Amino acid sequence: MAILLGAIADDFTGATDLANTLVRQGMRTVQLIDVPTEPFERMDLDEVDAIVVALKSRTIPAADAIDQSLAALGWLEAAGARQILFKYCSTFDSTPAGNIGPVAEALMTAMGVDFTIYCPAFPENGRTIFKGYLFVGDGLLSESGMRDHPLTPMRDSNLVRVLAQQTTRPVGLVPLSAVSAGPGAVRVVFDRLRGAGTAHAIVDAASDDDLIRLGEAAAQLRLITGGSGLALGLPANFRRQGLLADHGMDAAMAVDLGGASAVLSGSCSVATLAQNAYMRARRPSFQLDPLALATGDDQIDDALDWAERHLGPAPILISASAAPADVRAAQEALGRERAGTVVEEALARIAAGLVERGVRRLVVAGGESSGAVVKALGITALGIGRQIDPGVPWTVASGGDRPPLALALKSGNFGGEDFFLRAFA
Repeated sequence: MAILLGAIADDFTGATDLANTLVRQGMRTVQLIDVPTEPFERMDLDEVDAIVVALKSRTIPAADAIDQSLAALGWLEAAGARQILFKYCSTFDSTPAGNIGPVAEALMTAMGVDFTIYCPAFPENGRTIFKGYLFVGDGLLSESGMRDHPLTPMRDSNLVRVLAQQTTRPVGLVPLSAVSAGPGAVRVVFDRLRGAGTAHAIVDAASDDDLIRLGEAAAQLRLITGGSGLALGLPANFRRQGLLADHGMDAAMAVDLGGASAVLSGSCSVATLAQNAYMRARRPSFQLDPLALATGDDQIDDALDWAERHLGPAPILISASAAPADVRAAQEALGRERAGTVVEEALARIAAGLVERGVRRLVVAGGESSGAVVKALGITALGIGRQIDPGVPWTVASGGDRPPLALALKSGNFGGEDFFLRAFA
């Protein structure tokens, strides 16, 4: 049995976000961690409609991101995927050098594709696009907390301009007026742009209805790119072709594990900092210091000793999140890359220690942190369960030599102030 949709995600939280969207649309979906070492036909994935391959490629050198993404493409095409979705963050996280544009162009070349679309819109979480400009809530992306992101500061909200800096071929725009007019009008713009030699098209979207119309318009595109919202309209395309049954919420796995609960926070986003403050006022918490970690301080052992005294069904918080000024100070002292690596390695080791001490329900905040934790635990696949907040479901982790684990991987920008506590309610 072949899969219908194959997705390549550039971080682990984004992959879970996408898988969550597909499951909510009745598509049986599995998230795999990295490119599998064995072919699809040897894996126990017979009752799966979509597979999301999660990479940790958002902020690595572009050449490495391309290599990993092409390996994922090869595996998904061998699994029979009829359409490929390259998934990135709804805030278009990238730098002038990539990695969104370089990876997309490499996928286009490998697939023999001369045109694709880009739509990171996620209206349910306040991400909308108008005239090519990305908004977060009521303000421009460049005015949001993403302006000071420690790895991918987004200081230009014009996605046409941002993408043009990363690609070798022309970039155009599909305006909201066309999207609102319906799939036929969108396809007319696709054809006009392609005829003019445009290879990349940013697509406006301000509502879920816009994304559903865009999904239908993109039915014949072999490669599409965007955020998880773009997937809202894709399952219906396969149903119209008679290829997909409507599994409803039966597509979601049951997640009901006992044991101790914990939250690990590595994100420095505005949303996560607010979530940390909310939880600190209500539950035991332990704060890590990147500078101390880098000098060999035994904070990891201290954190685990502290956790052992507080673990139980109600969650505890271990955090390395910090305000922008503190992040800059750590980067100036350690170097930008080293400052991030120190935190990721510490949280990964702490996660392994927590699981050894009986944690069976774990929330991780931050894409880079989630990637480090998942790899440290030896997780190879995630089954998708119920949604906690838009873009964040509980998952059931498999792989590795450890007991079953309920895991929620949260993008730094997602979730309400009380997210950490509500996740376990």
